[in-house]
Amino acid sequence: MSEYILEMRGITKEFPGVRALDNVNFKVKRGEIHCLVGENGAGKSTLMKVLSGVYKFGSYSGDIVYNGQVQQFQSTKDSEHAGIAIISQELALIPELTVYENIFFGHEVMHGKTINWNETIVKAGEMLKKVRLSVNPSRKIRELGVGQQQLVEIAKALSKNAKLLILDEPTASLNEDDSQNLLQLLRELQKDGVTSIMISHRLKEVVTIADTITVLRDGATICSMEATGGKVAESEIIKYMVGREIDNVYPKREYIAPGEVALELRNWTVFDPKQERVILDHVNIQLRKGEVVGLSGLMGAGRTELALSVFGNTPKYKLLEGEIFVEGKKVAFKTPRDATKAGLAYVSEDRKHNGLILIQDVKFNVTVANLEKLLEGNVINENEEIVQVNSYKDSLNIKTPSIKQLVGNLSGGNQQKVQIAKWLFAEPKVLILDEPTRGIDVGAKFEIYTIINRLVREGYAVLMISSDLPEILGMSDRIYVMAEGTITGEISAAEANEQNIMAMATKTEEA
Repeated sequence: MSEYILEMRGITKEFPGVRALDNVNFKVKRGEIHCLVGENGAGKSTLMKVLSGVYKFGSYSGDIVYNGQVQQFQSTKDSEHAGIAIISQELALIPELTVYENIFFGHEVMHGKTINWNETIVKAGEMLKKVRLSVNPSRKIRELGVGQQQLVEIAKALSKNAKLLILDEPTASLNEDDSQNLLQLLRELQKDGVTSIMISHRLKEVVTIADTITVLRDGATICSMEATGGKVAESEIIKYMVGREIDNVYPKREYIAPGEVALELRNWTVFDPKQERVILDHVNIQLRKGEVVGLSGLMGAGRTELALSVFGNTPKYKLLEGEIFVEGKKVAFKTPRDATKAGLAYVSEDRKHNGLILIQDVKFNVTVANLEKLLEGNVINENEEIVQVNSYKDSLNIKTPSIKQLVGNLSGGNQQKVQIAKWLFAEPKVLILDEPTRGIDVGAKFEIYTIINRLVREGYAVLMISSDLPEILGMSDRIYVMAEGTITGEISAAEANEQNIMAMATKTEEA
């Protein structure tokens, strides 16, 4: 038996006008954890979609050899039948169904022509034990946290007797504890003979978990590195990913004295009717022009809720008390439109669902938040629209064949740049960035950071919400820390480190 469970030979995949994969060769040893890395748009997810049958045989050229046999998958059902299961970044679970219904959805436990629900529940419990998830199989998916849902997805894959797991950015939406739990699970599954392919932008996790690391760039295989003999340096991976060395992931910004206060919240107290509780309690913060203010805290601390409530999301969030000032003027927002007109912009953490319209093109997405700027009478000046959007395309280095390209076809990093362009076109004074680099690669992160630095030099006030502590420390001038809906500390960048931020985030005495 070959030491390789999988060999993908000369895989080439084209879309209209784009060669996404160019003669890619990819080999995975039996029983290893193999990490696949590369910039957004490098072809990682496309390669895995070819492997899993999302892109069926005949839509690409090259061979898939799995367990010594050339495969011709026509669908994901075919790959699952062979023992390959893919877990996408966007989980394919049905929130209103129970855990056991989701685990066996599509391959139900049958007794004759009817589903044997009792046996289904028992078997679901066995799968949950394998992934070390202690929940009642009868609970609905919507009642579980993201980390627990991720484990249900893996249980679902194991219930199909998967021997090769493909995990696409499995820790992107997880907190530190859930991420470590998932990585430990992969090691335990490895002992049971399960091979894993993991796509990830979190290089610290990659160098910790990988037995082998393969780098793709521009749709081609750049190299594969053995990691079992010793730890591979992150800097080496980055060099192969981007084709150049990046000495400092966080570009330096020349210090400029902050200007006047652009945004101030006083005693901001918010009630969430859905949760029936106060989620923000007497929050006081200030943002000045020409500075990046980081907002740190653990999941559930209230960071995104703060941003959304400030941005006029009512009646979802009910303001009980507090005032908001923009450039010293007291304002009140009933809708996000009111906030936009007052000079606020919110770049959502969920660009695909809340930030962009994926079925529309780049031009539409950039101008949609401020079409009034293009009006001549009651008609949009389309020539001016094209000029403006091309200007943002160039200044933000949005990589797209045309501004008429659908945003859904762009890489994550370029989608994020489009989202930033949309809000810059709205001419804000204050830019709220919620997880601005989530799910994008190190090269695209560097470009986003460079854009942020440029905006600060131009006098914007930036509030950056991030779960990535190195990012908060590397980019912020000042840092606010939240826990349980309150501000637990404010600290300058010079005084900040991971220890004192975490102490504030967990309300420990060290803070």
